[in-house]
Amino acid sequence: MTELLFREDAYLRSCPARVLAADRSGIVLDRTVFYPAGGGQPGDCGMLVAADGAATRILDTVKGAGPDEVLHVPAPDQPMPVAGASVEARLDWDRRYRIMRFHTCLHLLCAIVRAPVTGGRIAQDKAHLDFDVDMAALVREDIEARLDARIAEAREVKPGWISDDELDANPQIVRTLSVQPPRGQGRVRTIDIAGVDLQPCGGTHVRNTAEIGRVRILRIRSEGRHNRRITIGFAAA
Repeated sequence: MTELLFREDAYLRSCPARVLAADRSGIVLDRTVFYPAGGGQPGDCGMLVAADGAATRILDTVKGAGPDEVLHVPAPDQPMPVAGASVEARLDWDRRYRIMRFHTCLHLLCAIVRAPVTGGRIAQDKAHLDFDVDMAALVREDIEARLDARIAEAREVKPGWISDDELDANPQIVRTLSVQPPRGQGRVRTIDIAGVDLQPCGGTHVRNTAEIGRVRILRIRSEGRHNRRITIGFAAA
């Protein structure tokens, strides 16, 4: 089991850790700042640096077999740490921070387009959500203006937890049809954008909506009978 430091503080860029297991399929640490791919958010990249300075480049981070097991996937032909070794886990912070900004913006988009979410994905240069909604209800200029207005309100963004029973009693806060929050561990992590949006989410987010910056709707298009895809990007500086 890995201690998931990003759950409580998404701004940690590095951490000391001990190697629990290591092979070419992935390196397991006792603690990490690396987010494993899930819920439409990509896994983190970065480096694991040993005490002697030897560095292992991490191309991806994925979930392991256990509930909190994280596999740091090394690039080919990289030096491999051994079990028991001490390392420093260092994020590719610029990439992660862009993803955090996009992820929080997608939550704001959920609050603007009040329709079931059928899918979504985040990349470094863009992100999208799919909605089960009539295309006529999606006006590009209106959505873009409302997003920028919400971002400018500088709302606080906070992680939290609710119990499985509380979630079952409030099913309306689950916005995604394609991915359901994990149950069975007694509680579910949430992200609360003060006064705007509350939903289950295990991903990483900025602390304040103002950090997102100005965004643009890159396109709105149909992706099937029940999917209308809204793709966003950051406005040029």
